[in-house]
Amino acid sequence: MSLFTPDPAVLVLEDGTRFRGRAYGARGVTLGEVVFATGMTGYQETLTDPSYAGQIVLQTAPHIGNTGMNDEDPESRRIWVAGYIVRDPSRVVSNWRADESLDEALERDGIVGISGIDTRAVTRHIRSVGSMRGGVFSGDAASLDAEEQLRLVREAPLMAGQNLSASVSVTAAEITPATGERLGSLAVIDLGIKKATIENLAARGFDVHVLPQDATIDDIRAIDPVGVFYSNGPGDPSASADHVSLLRSVLDDRVPFFGICFGNQLLGRALGLDTYKLPFGHRGINQPVLDKQTGRVEITAHNHGFAVDAPLDEPFDSPQGYGRVEVSHIGLNDRVVEGLRALDIPAFSVQYHPEAAAGPHDANYLFDRFAELVRANLSTKEANA
Repeated sequence: MSLFTPDPAVLVLEDGTRFRGRAYGARGVTLGEVVFATGMTGYQETLTDPSYAGQIVLQTAPHIGNTGMNDEDPESRRIWVAGYIVRDPSRVVSNWRADESLDEALERDGIVGISGIDTRAVTRHIRSVGSMRGGVFSGDAASLDAEEQLRLVREAPLMAGQNLSASVSVTAAEITPATGERLGSLAVIDLGIKKATIENLAARGFDVHVLPQDATIDDIRAIDPVGVFYSNGPGDPSASADHVSLLRSVLDDRVPFFGICFGNQLLGRALGLDTYKLPFGHRGINQPVLDKQTGRVEITAHNHGFAVDAPLDEPFDSPQGYGRVEVSHIGLNDRVVEGLRALDIPAFSVQYHPEAAAGPHDANYLFDRFAELVRANLSTKEANA
């Protein structure tokens, strides 16, 4: 279907704001939380990141689609965004690795999108009033009565309070053998994991056992893991009590733990901390973060709308009784908690994506830090045996 079809489309926000444009991708109606992503590149990785389930993603970069889509770079088995908003879709695909165009991929996976609108104006509006529910109505749906469109948007579920892990997780265990010098089995709770994360863990010597999100502590213990990993994923961490309870069992067993993104929020809640919804979140591959341990400022890849509430400057006692904890990383744009480190048990987490496909790679060392934590724990166990 032509990119430059006359088919109309409209973006409707829950406060009644409307933006008219052209249909892009599949035609129809889609509803979700409207958020913006600030990456200049890597739209294929963004679209296939399960963390974006339930969200209508706006790209702030004005020109999208010129490198098309290929079969090598997807981060999961499908496109997960609820909808897609771009300003100027590329007229042609000009990359030798491309297997199809972006609009063909969107149409194939049933992703309703809109193009030709002022994405800068939408972004500024969301930054002013916060992320909100929205809907894209294209083709015949664009001619629905405006009040009916707004009613549908306002009846859509809020992101706050949603548990979306079951919709993105594997349903049966999947194993990826270690590609580096073998350390042992790693239990990964799939809350929306990305392919690059699995590859990075395997490269550090882990046999990566990707387990369904409803795995039990007995399932974890059955593989005798040298470590446990919680992945990124969509939804509200306050609606994931079962995952928090499972993680507390892991911490009680003193098995080394590493969590990223959603896994960071769940570690915070397991330690007894609260989480809260950010006004418009962090999404993109250009977020500056301070690693307090090294003093380095890293440019990192983010996709989160919730954050952990914790003291930034000094170590504190875990309200749940897991000893001392410190905030290890701080976001430099708004001083949001971007990492946690337990000082008395082998556990740490970060709020961003150290695998960072399609970049940047400043935080990739965190996989090495986790492998070192596992090695140290194994050495301690051998010494005490």
